Amino acid sequence: MARLFLTVLLACAALCAQAADKVVIVTPEKTDDHCMSTDGAGRRVQSMSCLNEKLLPAPDAATRQPPALSTAETNLQRPSNQLGLYNRAALEHRMGNAFGKSVTPQRPPPAPPASPLLPPR
Repeated sequence: MARLFLTVLLACAALCAQAADKVVIVTPEKTDDHCMSTDGAGRRVQSMSCLNEKLLPAPDAATRQPPALSTAETNLQRPSNQLGLYNRAALEHRMGNAFGKSVTPQRPPPAPPASPLLPPR
């Protein structure tokens, strides 16, 4: 029992030593205080006019080229059968001559059972 306790204690100490080596200190980013103002109670509030100015498009936005298509947008332009979506032609092919007549697709007739007494052909 003492051996197990000692092993667990040493493992915890080793983990703590490893964790201390990998400590990352995160410093907060500097915030733009020019959009902050104070109200009558002395609290800091955001200035709506300043925030609205930040949301306006850049003056050169009208002349800029649109960004290139990402892979997700490229996938949207692929045909429906490549995306695994409904495709009438693929459904007709799968259903065969049962399309519009039955809910079960056309299947080849089942093979006759083989006799254990006769050798296979």
